[in-house]
Amino acid sequence: MTDLSQFDPNSVSNPNNNIFGLPFSEEDSRLVIIPVPWEVTVSYGAGTSRAAEHVFKASMQVDLFDADVPDGWKQGFFMRETDKRILLKSDYLRKEAELYIDYISKGEPLEKNKFMCKSLKDINAGGVALNQWVYEQARDLLNREKLVALLGGDHSISLGILKALAEKHSNFGILQIDAHCDLRKNYENFTYSHASVMYNALEELPQISKLVQVGIRDYCEEEWQYICNSQYRVVTYLDRAIKERQYEGETWKQIVDDIVDKLPQHVYISFDVDGLDRKLCPNTGTPVHGGFEGEEVLYLFRKVQESGRTLIGFDLVEIGVGQSDWDSVVGAQMLWRLCNLMVK
Repeated sequence: MTDLSQFDPNSVSNPNNNIFGLPFSEEDSRLVIIPVPWEVTVSYGAGTSRAAEHVFKASMQVDLFDADVPDGWKQGFFMRETDKRILLKSDYLRKEAELYIDYISKGEPLEKNKFMCKSLKDINAGGVALNQWVYEQARDLLNREKLVALLGGDHSISLGILKALAEKHSNFGILQIDAHCDLRKNYENFTYSHASVMYNALEELPQISKLVQVGIRDYCEEEWQYICNSQYRVVTYLDRAIKERQYEGETWKQIVDDIVDKLPQHVYISFDVDGLDRKLCPNTGTPVHGGFEGEEVLYLFRKVQESGRTLIGFDLVEIGVGQSDWDSVVGAQMLWRLCNLMVK
């Protein structure tokens, strides 16, 4: 066990310690965060593959007292080192994907360009390998009775941990905070696109009994049809509809109660930061106007936990990297609060 007798939670963070300046080892931590430096298929802004190291640095400025869970940190939070091999693979395939996306966006026939065909094959193979890597990392930690979280990276990284959780839970739901549905099939011909992660999860994992999406404000007809034909396996709360309910007199508490009621007993939180108002995440990959304040989302997460449901894991993805540290600061605060809720 980690000796905390000489650790002062009110003092300046020691950068030689782990995330949030905490002195825990992985073995002594109840919650382990896996950084996943991957952003191969992002179709607009890049940078999220390097978000984890920026969030780690910003986490040193987070005060350790959380009034909701005052001693939560004492159970131990630990973030693994970024796997540089994954980052290098992401960088390489990202360059391939940029050329490929530019090519097909101009309407050029794919089958007539052997280089682009090879790039697509390599990118899809990379997605398979990344999913397997995340799955193995998460599975091994879960088998050691750890709580597991992912820090992205783009949203495609979530599938691996969902596969690992599906081996331990025969029935669970996903609470997705996002500006996008991520229900596209093979977006841009990428099987494991960031825009397809929830489609892939639902198609591959029957253990996911419910997907509840909150804050959606950018989606295509294909995704809307998928939702409408899902027989309520997917329940989507559009940002516009939420705001209209508030304009007409409903409180956020009433809407949250409605959202929580749709979730099964075991809940995985998938938090894409573009679900927030862009002022909180100015450099996220695919920004959309509108979105939540941070405390609105955290209120929802807290009410899920207070309802007696069990949080079985989470991911925090699409954090951007800009000229300032603002995205990382917000990301570190969101990560801190999520970690505390997980161990409450």
